[in-house]
Amino acid sequence: MAHSQTIGFVGFGAMACRMAAHLKQAGYGIIAYTPSGKGGDGSVSFLPAPADVARNADIVLVCVPDDEALAASMYGENGALSGIKKGALLLNTSSVSPEATTRLYESGQASGAVVIDCPVSGSTPEADKGALVVLAGGTDEELARAKPVFDIIGKITIHAGPAGSGARLKLVINAIMGAGLAAIAEGIAYGLAAGLDRSMLFDALDNVAVISPHHKRKILAAKNGDFSPQFPARLMQKDMRLFVDAAAREAVPVPTLAAVTQQLSLTKRASPDSDYSALIGIMEHMTANDA
Repeated sequence: MAHSQTIGFVGFGAMACRMAAHLKQAGYGIIAYTPSGKGGDGSVSFLPAPADVARNADIVLVCVPDDEALAASMYGENGALSGIKKGALLLNTSSVSPEATTRLYESGQASGAVVIDCPVSGSTPEADKGALVVLAGGTDEELARAKPVFDIIGKITIHAGPAGSGARLKLVINAIMGAGLAAIAEGIAYGLAAGLDRSMLFDALDNVAVISPHHKRKILAAKNGDFSPQFPARLMQKDMRLFVDAAAREAVPVPTLAAVTQQLSLTKRASPDSDYSALIGIMEHMTANDA
């Protein structure tokens, strides 16, 4: 049954196209913009500019990789804010800096739009299942308007606080996730250098409670040498960099996470489009005991 509302996607990459599939199945009309003008499986209409998407949508859902892409797609004569309808929802699922989040919120208010920062926790497997965790910043009333969308793409919505809180919570979550992966990579590297059997080591880590389910998935992929991207290294390094910068602005010392950022910079340099767990492979390559 067709839904009366159209959702316009600005950005239609691996995460956005999966969210769109669930929303389309639920009856929403879907239109999209990407810089290339293409994406998905051919079932979605692509428009030439973000402003065109905003003019033709009741809800704009933004899913772009970084601050620069957000600015390019939101501002100027072709930006979404130049075409957005008064009172329309603009849902920013992008992982961007607190400063970019605040600018978009204030600019949206000036344009008459309701902007909610709502990055998501989860990778492509969770997006496939509609089981993302939505991290939302805004008022109760604003989140109530967005709830039908959030309930389709996610299994739970966490109201992080006022506008901007979702973006800040996402940085905390991803920083912890990156640090956990780096610790695993270093632990595996030591185990291999010390002569532990590779298969035994990877299997042991899969069976202990100290490893999170997310990181167990990464360990299994690393065991098989499969670093196909669920969360590309270039995006994880960007989030770690944003976290370290945000912490410095608050004068919070984060030496551990600063070091992890350097490790993920190495991963990005070596293999930017591989999954960020490629750090495990890099460490193994340096220390493997079966070469």
